[in-house]
Amino acid sequence: MADIIKVGMADMNCVYPPNILVTLGLGSCVGVCLYDKESKISGMVHIMLPYSHQIKNNGNAAKFADTGISKLLDDMIKMGAKKSKIISKVAGGAQMFNFNDSSDIMRIGARNVQAVKETLKLFNIPLLSEDTGGNYGRTIEFSSETGMLLVKTIGYGTKCI
Repeated sequence: MADIIKVGMADMNCVYPPNILVTLGLGSCVGVCLYDKESKISGMVHIMLPYSHQIKNNGNAAKFADTGISKLLDDMIKMGAKKSKIISKVAGGAQMFNFNDSSDIMRIGARNVQAVKETLKLFNIPLLSEDTGGNYGRTIEFSSETGMLLVKTIGYGTKCI
């Protein structure tokens, strides 16, 4: 019987199969799922902001793409995952509000997705699939047994990636 492990905002967790990782209400935030294809050790981080070095109050590693992915990777390796076997799937990064000025600072969702992709590339972690952008929220469930990411939306249906 699989346990469902919740991952809050600016939070992360790692599990052994068959457990399921869930995060609710991804708007501009990005849910990053890492998965060791062999051991099935899985991790999820709920990222709120792109880079820790851009913010003074940066003590919570899970809040940022750069430090969150790095720490999640370390935690999974401590559990027995092999870096060479890890792949990723991501969801979120929506533009939840319309702003009259199109300044980059307000494009948090797009900046989060870009930072996630740059960080994954830095660690040589392949990005297998994504469900990002748009202007709607998502709830995601990641199965450590199958490596499938279930993306639920209001008004846009449910899909597996």
